Amino acid sequence: MTPQEELALLLRPAAGGLYLVSTGRAQQLEVQRRLYGAATEEEVLARFRASFDRIAGARAVLLGVPSDVGAGFLRGSNMGPQAIRTALLDAFPDFPERAREIGLVDIGDVFVVPQLLHDDMLSEAQKAASRRALYPGVPEPVASRLPVSPLSIAERALDLVFSLNPGVAPIVLGGDHSTALPVARALARARKRPWGIVQPDAHTDLLEERLGIAYCFATWSYHANELVGRGGRLTQVGVRASQKPREHWESRYGVRQFWAAECRADPAAALDAIVAHVKSTGVEGVYFSNDIDGTDAAYADATGTPEPDGLSPEFVVALIRRLGREVGLIGGDVMEVAPALQPTPESAARTVALAVRYLRETIEATVGRPLT
Repeated sequence: MTPQEELALLLRPAAGGLYLVSTGRAQQLEVQRRLYGAATEEEVLARFRASFDRIAGARAVLLGVPSDVGAGFLRGSNMGPQAIRTALLDAFPDFPERAREIGLVDIGDVFVVPQLLHDDMLSEAQKAASRRALYPGVPEPVASRLPVSPLSIAERALDLVFSLNPGVAPIVLGGDHSTALPVARALARARKRPWGIVQPDAHTDLLEERLGIAYCFATWSYHANELVGRGGRLTQVGVRASQKPREHWESRYGVRQFWAAECRADPAAALDAIVAHVKSTGVEGVYFSNDIDGTDAAYADATGTPEPDGLSPEFVVALIRRLGREVGLIGGDVMEVAPALQPTPESAARTVALAVRYLRETIEATVGRPLT
């Protein structure tokens, strides 16, 4: 089986990662028609599969991971990827054409069974049952090697992408922040030169486990930090909701943190300090993992854990641009956008619009070309 054939089994057309039968299905299909310039589901599927043939020549790939199974208090980030794609099309109706011009290939969505998170958490019986549901008609010897949980599928899909194009940059739409972990794992195998992670976030996500669970929104940074080799190569920006002081995290795990208060007090100095630190670690590129709650809740409160006194959008955009120019982005994401969590009537639209802005800036900084 070729990488393209396996990707066709693992993924679904963009905006198709959520399992919908009736409610919401028409809206989902309408987004897909717009994304693929297609009139029918058959045309959507054909153009989706054809996208895999462009991976080898791509600068970047776009992947949706609509899973909130790894979240905590409030759920709803499973709707983030579709909402962001829809708003992106509203803002840029010709986005698919623009993406092709700059070398960005949309490879679709991870298909999510909403009760699953990672294959390590499943019994053999459950994996077998899920494979029968996800891969009907696939011979058992082949199906037995295929993952079934969103984190596991995302990791395998990105491994396949990197086998076709080792230098391609992943751009990912989450999903709760656990969906960044498979990206880090795949990057760790694909990248031969030192790399780091810059993570705007209100929270540290550095727990070694949470309630006995190794992989979730609160632990992904711990595992990613191990993958990049500690040494300050994980840089966290905007932290302000922590039960422990910065010294605890930095001394115990070798991360570098810039808390929100110092970023707000002197934004220019904080930006200089962040970029200088990243450069000092010797990395030759960074993955920008952007939790929307790193931004102040006044601008982005349609998320599972909005926090006040956070980063301004202008600060985050300036950080993306400077990292792109001065260090280099090897990819990035936008995480934890939950449109259904609407503290005010305007919350969802405002939060999703900001996510689109962050996505556009991340794409442009990564590929080095403007979308417009």
